[in-house]
Amino acid sequence: MNVNQHTPMVSPYGQPQPGYAQPGYAPLDGGYPAPYAPYNGPASAYQPGVPPQGYSPFTSFPSKAVAVNPVSDLSSPLDLGQARGPPTSAPPPVSAPQQYNQYSHSQGDMQNGPPPMTQAPPRPTAAQSYNQGHMNMTGPHPSYPQHYGPPPTMQQVTSQMTGMQITSGPPTPAGPGYAPPHSSQPPISTYSAPPQPSYTQAPPPASSAPTQPPPPGVPAASQQYYGVPPLPSQQPFDSSRPPTSQQQFTSSAPPPPSQQTFPPSSFSGPPTRPQAVPVSQPQPPFSAALPSLSSAPPPVSQPGFAGGPPPIAQGSFPPQLTPPSSQPGSFPPPGPPPTSVASGQYPPMSQPQQPPAAQPSPYHSGPPPPRAQMPPTSMGQSNHLPPGPQGPLGQQGPPGPLQQPPVQPGMQTGYPPQQNGAFGQARSPQPGYAGPYPGQPNYGAPAPAPTAAPAPQKRLDPDAIPSPIQVIEDDKAKSNEPFTTGLRGQAPPLVTTNFQVKDQGNASPRFIRCTAYNMPCTSDMAKQSQVPLAAVIKPLATLPPDEAPPYVVDHGETGPIRCNRCKAYMCPYMQFIEGGRRFRCGFCSCVTEVPPHYFQHLDHTGKRVDCYDRPELSLGSYEYLATVDYCKNNKLPQPPAFIFLIDVSYNAVKSGMVSIICNELKSLLDLLPRQNPEVDSVIRVGFVTYNKVLHFYNVKSTLAQPQMLVVSDVSDMFVPLLDGFLVNVNESRQVIESLLDQIPEMFADTRETETVFGPVIQAGLEALKAADCAGKLFVFHTSLPIAEAPGKLKNREDKKLIGTDKEKTLFQPQVGVYNNLAKECVAQGCCVDLFLFPNQYVDVATLGVVPVSTGGSIYKYTYFQAQTDQERFLNDLRRDVQKQVGFDAVMRVRTSTGIRATDFFGSFYMNNTTDVELAGLDCDKAITVEFKHDDKLSEETGALMQCAVLYTSCSGQRRLRIHNMAVNCCAQLADLYRNCETDTIINYFAKYAFRGVANNPTKAVRDTLVNQCAQILACYRKNCASPSSAGQLILPECMKLLPVYLNCMMKSDVLLPGADVSLDDRAYLKQLIGCMDVAETHVFFYPRLLPVMKLESGSLPVAVRDSEERLSKGGVYLMETGLHLFLWVGASVQQELLLNIFGTPSFSQIDPNMISLPVLDNPFSQRLRELVDSFRAQRSRYMKLMVVKQEDRAELTFRHFLVEDKSASGGASYVDFLCHMHKEIRQLLS
Repeated sequence: MNVNQHTPMVSPYGQPQPGYAQPGYAPLDGGYPAPYAPYNGPASAYQPGVPPQGYSPFTSFPSKAVAVNPVSDLSSPLDLGQARGPPTSAPPPVSAPQQYNQYSHSQGDMQNGPPPMTQAPPRPTAAQSYNQGHMNMTGPHPSYPQHYGPPPTMQQVTSQMTGMQITSGPPTPAGPGYAPPHSSQPPISTYSAPPQPSYTQAPPPASSAPTQPPPPGVPAASQQYYGVPPLPSQQPFDSSRPPTSQQQFTSSAPPPPSQQTFPPSSFSGPPTRPQAVPVSQPQPPFSAALPSLSSAPPPVSQPGFAGGPPPIAQGSFPPQLTPPSSQPGSFPPPGPPPTSVASGQYPPMSQPQQPPAAQPSPYHSGPPPPRAQMPPTSMGQSNHLPPGPQGPLGQQGPPGPLQQPPVQPGMQTGYPPQQNGAFGQARSPQPGYAGPYPGQPNYGAPAPAPTAAPAPQKRLDPDAIPSPIQVIEDDKAKSNEPFTTGLRGQAPPLVTTNFQVKDQGNASPRFIRCTAYNMPCTSDMAKQSQVPLAAVIKPLATLPPDEAPPYVVDHGETGPIRCNRCKAYMCPYMQFIEGGRRFRCGFCSCVTEVPPHYFQHLDHTGKRVDCYDRPELSLGSYEYLATVDYCKNNKLPQPPAFIFLIDVSYNAVKSGMVSIICNELKSLLDLLPRQNPEVDSVIRVGFVTYNKVLHFYNVKSTLAQPQMLVVSDVSDMFVPLLDGFLVNVNESRQVIESLLDQIPEMFADTRETETVFGPVIQAGLEALKAADCAGKLFVFHTSLPIAEAPGKLKNREDKKLIGTDKEKTLFQPQVGVYNNLAKECVAQGCCVDLFLFPNQYVDVATLGVVPVSTGGSIYKYTYFQAQTDQERFLNDLRRDVQKQVGFDAVMRVRTSTGIRATDFFGSFYMNNTTDVELAGLDCDKAITVEFKHDDKLSEETGALMQCAVLYTSCSGQRRLRIHNMAVNCCAQLADLYRNCETDTIINYFAKYAFRGVANNPTKAVRDTLVNQCAQILACYRKNCASPSSAGQLILPECMKLLPVYLNCMMKSDVLLPGADVSLDDRAYLKQLIGCMDVAETHVFFYPRLLPVMKLESGSLPVAVRDSEERLSKGGVYLMETGLHLFLWVGASVQQELLLNIFGTPSFSQIDPNMISLPVLDNPFSQRLRELVDSFRAQRSRYMKLMVVKQEDRAELTFRHFLVEDKSASGGASYVDFLCHMHKEIRQLLS
């Protein structure tokens, strides 16, 4: 069955979904908390009357599809059937349990949040659909732990669910999320409910006015799979109201008054048009979003839901307001989720729909949002609101317009619409339904809690959309035994899972990870799916202590055995024939003679009898000792050298950098890398200082004192001494220590502020050429090189170019000198590591050319201050000097017939199309390789790749490291989508996009990413998913996190910078991410956020999602991004916890400037410090700890990494982006 066919029984998340009972809320992530209990049909209490026509709950879907996608077909109006007639009488009092609870129905007790998870939810089937609005209500839902914060209240849940529904109706031209104008008759509703904010609606108090029946056309069931708001295209427009940008989710026009039902409790008065509230008011954040539903039917012309859909992006967290006391039970009805537009995040797809400013928007209680509100296309940059008092985020404005309409009398304020924390903002009720589902107080909305007035809810339940944490935890739960690499095409555990690898013929995932472990057989299939075919290769990756490093094979003077034609190295894919006298190459099928010394007999299966004794015949990764033929100029290499080049200009001396470096080098020189820990390192060292001129030092062991030689002619650089510049550390130790003591004193009173840079690299290069060896330059530099010399630069930082077509020039080098210098360095095997200490613009885009082209690294310490940054700098320097590194390296990737490596991303230089040249290659560098078809592949043989890296080890030995990988090939798209790895796809997309900013406007780069992602998901929907309504968002199981991770990447400072991000920071991140491996890009784009209120030794607490609404005021959270560590402390943390961590009982006494945790004598303090140390040990760069107190100024920096929320630079919230993505997919499918 094809991967995505859901059997009727399987609910998307692995829950059973009998029939259709459940609204399509499939838990998105793989099991959601009970909160969405199955919905078993309309409650009778609510539906006594005859149903409006065409309103059947699940009508349009065939039962088969229902299981997973209960969304109705867009094209036909849904018929809700009798079951849900409008209630005839007033809704029952809130306190009565509602039958309609979606949750309760089959679940039994309702909970006010997802049930605690007791066991891991079952893994979803391969293709889960996410119903936006629907969950499967029928089966037991796995409970899901909500990892963070209090469980969402029912309300929230509900709303979120509601928000997701999309219903049927003819698709509107506009595109999802916007309703087309309506005619005056009741529209078909096109969306069932838009995703709602997470509030549920509580049933109205008994006294409230009767609800009206739902508009006839509104389908109840159709919800989107994920909490994505429905797409506009499906709704018809009501002509009676002008479309607004917010409308997006409208379902359709509200039915004429007589028929519209509002959820009973929704509002109790007629809706009045609120006026826009100024942003600064604290109102419930989404009040605008709430529809104001009055109990009486609204006049037709007015939008049915007054509060427009809240913008999704807007608040990332639901504000927490309490409802006014006067309205006890009311929750705002969930509003239609704004599709992306409303939130401003995503531009509506079809803008034309927006109503003119003057007209009221359908869902808006207030005046329509001003046009300006429309989200800019770039991803909604414009609308984010300033932080306000209100929600956790303090968001106060309504979504669309920046202000929210004031509360209307009829509106319930009761619960602020939940902002979707997880979901962007609160959503207004779904159009077309009065409440979540008319007639039922909250169908679709989470069921109200039985109590009379549920507590105000804090947020939408984000668990209706795929949760990265849930996926990560599920993967950890199923990986308990070692991962063996013998099976072709087997996807490894995620990078977030700790696992042991047993090499049985394919390289460990620590060395190679692929985007797809089932390659499409043909290029047409690859083009159709748009899934990038790439591998992220980290040739010298460090392995954990329990895994053996690659074996070294020495074939003596004859060297490695290779294929005669393609030159592939002997590996497990070579097939021995003719009794072992020849072998057939697995890559090109050429037959080669086996040399006599390598001959061995075959056993009865055709394998050599010594197969398991030879690493190259049984393992995926191993090394060969290379012979002289593999050396430059056919002679064995000299041991490499390290040269330290230190800026001694005024800024460098004054900041303390010079004395810190000189002091550290005394001990660091004993830790130079070596092949064998027992032996001293053979690496030689040299020293240079510079400002406008260069000072070389003779530190020969026979001298009593070091000698300085000055070269002032920087335009024609040369090295003034040969003997005595590069020395052995142990032999010249005393002279070196004397020099390091003298340098800070010699330049203590310098007044020279200008520096050079090009000649500094030239000097190091010339020294290595003179010594005829490869090596590494460690350059410590502080300012823009403005002194007269080759490579002189000028300040070109211009904020006015940001966002224009000329922005790309800022990422290109200013002058060509550095490109030529880089080429010379690569030819010599001279790698450059650059440590920058800037106080202003230094043009990282240009200074970084040489480090990036030579396989080096860039470290940046802006506004360096000795007391706060010394620890980070020294840790980075120690690791950089000590780590294993290869010099003068060449890497080639060979593939079997049918595909070939076409593009490479990383820090290296290429002279031709096949050889990746690296002057230096260390254990942290990864290279991403893209493959394209040049012929057909066959399912039987699969596809093979072999990465061979020839390098000089730190002991001066020439070696070849080989990594082999075999993947399956498939003729069915479903098989391709069943075996992909999202984290690797994101690594590829990030490198592709970040390289693209040097040649294209950032907006074009972002649009390309969204388009490719939409094509990947639309192809799956069209070819692999079981038929279902277009209103549902269906994602392949292994790619369900693609939208959230892609959105995080698109909101990064490189592609969507905030106003405070400098051009140098962007260029630095662009270069840094270019050589990251999959684990590093994962934590960089989706940081790890751990609650540390309770720490047991031996186990980590389960992480929480990166959203402000997950943080509780009484909690303490540790966040790591790979570059930073933050310890966020809530304002109401218990005294005992503060004493344990900080040694002070009061929140106000915590010093926000502390850079390390106090060492206290209690188990909690010890465990927390161990946790911080373990995080640092896993990353290639030292992460400085920043203590962030709630509501302190530093919280802005911390909030930037809460990537599921709307960003200050205009990036969409996860919810908004999911809506936008759904709309894009729908457009592609139509």
